[in-house]
Amino acid sequence: MPRFALKIDYDGGPFQGWQRQAAHQPSVQAAVEAALSRLQPGPHTIAAAGRTDAGVHGTGQVATVDLVREWEPYRLSEALNWHLKPAPVAIIGAARVPDDFHARFSATERRYLFRLVARRAPVTHDRGRVWQVLNPVDTGAMRAAAAHLIGHHDFTTFRSSLCQAQSPMKTLDEISISEHAYAGGVEYRFILRARSFLHNQVRSIVGTLERVGARTWAPEDVNAALEARNRAACGPVCPPQGLYLTGVGYPVDPFA
Repeated sequence: MPRFALKIDYDGGPFQGWQRQAAHQPSVQAAVEAALSRLQPGPHTIAAAGRTDAGVHGTGQVATVDLVREWEPYRLSEALNWHLKPAPVAIIGAARVPDDFHARFSATERRYLFRLVARRAPVTHDRGRVWQVLNPVDTGAMRAAAAHLIGHHDFTTFRSSLCQAQSPMKTLDEISISEHAYAGGVEYRFILRARSFLHNQVRSIVGTLERVGARTWAPEDVNAALEARNRAACGPVCPPQGLYLTGVGYPVDPFA
């Protein structure tokens, strides 16, 4: 059976996350599998690089699927996009891959973006796509705090109590924070990059850094929280709607 990789773009707002849910709750995985069943009758199970939570968006999610027949990748993506309507899900790339390629296990890197907007007026066009706070935050202080988290650490403090990972040890390769003009305010973009992440790790880190930016925490407090290895030492977990899975890295890019 030929194996294909799909690059998927989606608005997570209407879904209960990526993973197929019980009791027919809407999920991105179920939407893509339903579209596949219209091309090739029968059940389909696709494997994704990351299981995003309810409300989290994807602009570069990757999934693999085995199909009975060969498809020209462009035609496969066009056919799936037709059957995905009107769900806010789109196949933005498709590629034939070797049988040993796996969206999750072959990945060497995941990249996330978190968007935080500070302005007094409610957001309109980006409602459901950013986390809004009322007052500007201190970017320099957040960068100083983030530096404590780069590298290989025990991230117990920044993992969900429901996390099923066998170990809290992770290597965080990058946290970059930038400011951007935004109508009536300012947008802060957090880019986080690692081979893999714990459940709620990104949202826990960004929520904690925002407390530093709001001057409720000092940068050194983040290091103390990390070393505590205790979930209770974490700052607030920020809401999901500002989070995007933007890319997945592989030894050889299947979409190049």
